[in-house]
Amino acid sequence: MRRMEPWSPPPRPYFRSLRRGLAEKCPHCGKAKLFYRYLKVEPVCQTCGHDLDRYPADDGPAYFTILLVGHLIIVPILIIFAPLIWKVSPWVTVPALVIPVMIITLLALPRIKGGVIGVLYALNVTRADARFHTADAAD
Repeated sequence: MRRMEPWSPPPRPYFRSLRRGLAEKCPHCGKAKLFYRYLKVEPVCQTCGHDLDRYPADDGPAYFTILLVGHLIIVPILIIFAPLIWKVSPWVTVPALVIPVMIITLLALPRIKGGVIGVLYALNVTRADARFHTADAAD
């Protein structure tokens, strides 16, 4: 008698899903917009009807955005302009550093959130998998 294997969904293309998410498009079809406002995910894809609200991006996009901006923007600015930071007035330095970092962060955050949703789609991680969350296992 043949042993039955548990059913698992077919694998989804990882890099295609990531690329579609980074482009802020539906990771399933790649056509419709992923967000209906700045960071609000469309509940259902307007083109293919895929349930987009089921992928729990939560705090991951903010973490990755801080990580990227901190390492790719802040550190080079501090290395390149370190001598000037202490010589120029704080009234000039703070806005000159904060405004570009703020703009880059606000531009990167939706793309990174889309990328996280694309990866969650490719890995088939949904809100139903919350019972496997490691923080909840300690209770």
